[in-house]
Amino acid sequence: MNAVNLSKQHPSLYQQLLTLSAQADAAIMDAGLDPLLGELVKIRVSQINGCAFCLRMHTRDAVAKGETTDRLAVVAAWWESQYFTEQERAALALAEQVTELPVPARQGWRDGSLTDAQASAVSWLTVVMNAWNRVAVTSHYPVAP
Repeated sequence: MNAVNLSKQHPSLYQQLLTLSAQADAAIMDAGLDPLLGELVKIRVSQINGCAFCLRMHTRDAVAKGETTDRLAVVAAWWESQYFTEQERAALALAEQVTELPVPARQGWRDGSLTDAQASAVSWLTVVMNAWNRVAVTSHYPVAP
């Protein structure tokens, strides 16, 4: 079966997802979280979902915001490294839990590192990122050098 470009078939739905995505990004900021943490969540969710298009985009965005190559290199195994703060670890654990329903959380995210508002913001960002991954993978967005 040939890929169907979802954004072209239903542009109004695509626009609504763009709006929801902007609101999820704003929720991260409103909850007092670093936008770089938001990029880490987007990267981790995209790794789990195997979305090359979103991985490339959000890795570039993270680098532009000051992320290091060392941290990007180990985000797929964040729990095995000492590169991430407790808050980042909690956010990544929560993102994994929301993406891989049902999955036991790695080292739990309810350790006090995230407020309820922050946990909600990370969860919404994860929900939106999962939607974007599905759009990109289903539409077979090109990822070439």
